[in-house]
Amino acid sequence: MNNSVGNTARLIGAGLRALLVLTVLCGVLYPLAITGIAQAAFPTKANGSEIKDATGKTVGSSLIGQSYGDDLRWFQGRPAAGLGKNTLNTQYELLVSGATNKAADSPELLKSVQEAKAKALLDNTVPGWTPRLSDIPADAVTSSGSGLDPNISPAYADLQIHRVAQRNGLPVAAVEKLVADHTEGRTLGFMGEPRVNVLELNTALKAIAQK
Repeated sequence: MNNSVGNTARLIGAGLRALLVLTVLCGVLYPLAITGIAQAAFPTKANGSEIKDATGKTVGSSLIGQSYGDDLRWFQGRPAAGLGKNTLNTQYELLVSGATNKAADSPELLKSVQEAKAKALLDNTVPGWTPRLSDIPADAVTSSGSGLDPNISPAYADLQIHRVAQRNGLPVAAVEKLVADHTEGRTLGFMGEPRVNVLELNTALKAIAQK
């Protein structure tokens, strides 16, 4: 009997010691080590790819697109037709990201594309500059798979240059240079497509517009 109690006590003691050691190793030291490596090697990515304005204030993440509504002073991102309201947890105003899942021949999708084309033409027509229907790229009238795409094509950015310049009282050449400076090429030279991050572009635009 005494041997049985003693063995049980030893097993419990060994289990508690193993729990303590593993908790310290896996729950404290390992996370701290990984966090330290991430902060040292990839600080921007480790902190959520934050974008800061000229004052040092965080204005968002380069990975998540933002809506600028109908404020045409700013470059607009892709339509967010795939976003929906959260219907499960209604305590918070959360958005559910996703694609529209509409077929290419869907009457609703075709209608939304035509409406988006008409709006793009209207919004970007300014005195001395009238875009052509052929100037409107696909990403100006269709949403991405997530609805939260932070990037637009250089063609869509170019379409908006004259309107943004006129609305902010800036020379067209200055806005053209801004777009060129914020245009990224294909990853490793061959993957993906050239792109412009809308939040980064608008953050830089705000800085020069305030000057």
